Amino acid sequence: MKVAVVGATGLVGTKMLQVLAERNFPVTELLPVASEKSVGKEVEFKGKKYKVIGMQEAIDAKPAVALFSAGGGTSLEWAPKFAAAGITVIDNSSAWRMDTTKKLVVPEINADALTSEDKIIANPNCSTIQMVVALNPLHKKYKINRIVVSTYQSVTGTGKKAVDQLFGERKNIEAEKAYPYPIDLNVIPHIDVFTDNGYTKEEMKMVNETKKILRDDTIRVTATTVRIPVIGGHSESVNVEFENEFDLNEVKNILSNADGVVLQDNVSENIYPMPLLAHERDEVFVGRLRRDETQPKTLNMWIVSDNLRKGAATNAVQIAEYLLQKGLIVS
Repeated sequence: MKVAVVGATGLVGTKMLQVLAERNFPVTELLPVASEKSVGKEVEFKGKKYKVIGMQEAIDAKPAVALFSAGGGTSLEWAPKFAAAGITVIDNSSAWRMDTTKKLVVPEINADALTSEDKIIANPNCSTIQMVVALNPLHKKYKINRIVVSTYQSVTGTGKKAVDQLFGERKNIEAEKAYPYPIDLNVIPHIDVFTDNGYTKEEMKMVNETKKILRDDTIRVTATTVRIPVIGGHSESVNVEFENEFDLNEVKNILSNADGVVLQDNVSENIYPMPLLAHERDEVFVGRLRRDETQPKTLNMWIVSDNLRKGAATNAVQIAEYLLQKGLIVS
């Protein structure tokens, strides 16, 4: 299968190449695509070097699928052009997520909604993906009424400039700033831009995307998203109120058997999810399960995942795998 990776030189694009190789996606011809300034550079895939090409050249080559991770503006401009050429686009930006004509997909939850007509498919926000993977099986059993989530998000969620800023500060080297304040030895409660309601775009993404993916507009969601000086892996403290009563042991059993979830919940032995343990893993890790003792039918949980993998690259590749398996794309 001829596959294009748009934004192939970025953090997520590089991870997409890695995940495609690891999962043995049937790539017969790779088309690494990036901005004009990166055209001619080389990327490596399965031990072979490939030259980066431009957008129009990639369209003319007619790949079956294009994995996009090149920012919202690029996606808005170019994804429709790829789609018009019959290429299936799986887009990692926020450009199409809340478009009512586009599917917002986490394969473990709602891949069944996809058809061959879907030529632009949205990959959700990284912090949303890990939360809904953990919550979906519980929602099916107990029905979620309300979610209160606070995130602890790593600098790789911002990109290479943020990683350089963090390491520069640790070594006392002047680096271009990705954030308005130092990130080393600091916590910044500000991800993406602030909106008129006082929330950031990142927080509102979690609110709106959760409802769309779980196919339930009645769920109330409120979020506070925070950047911390961790290289990779997002963590989330989630308080979830259910419609129906739950049994804690049953919750653990459900999560133990849920697709894409690993339960790490044994506090007597200090076993709980951490970014360090989630690094380069594709699963969503869940632990610190306990009742909220201040109100009924409410659960506290801690959710961790590798934001560049399940939060971005792996989820996109899994969508492509599903499309291929169901015959919705052909080589």
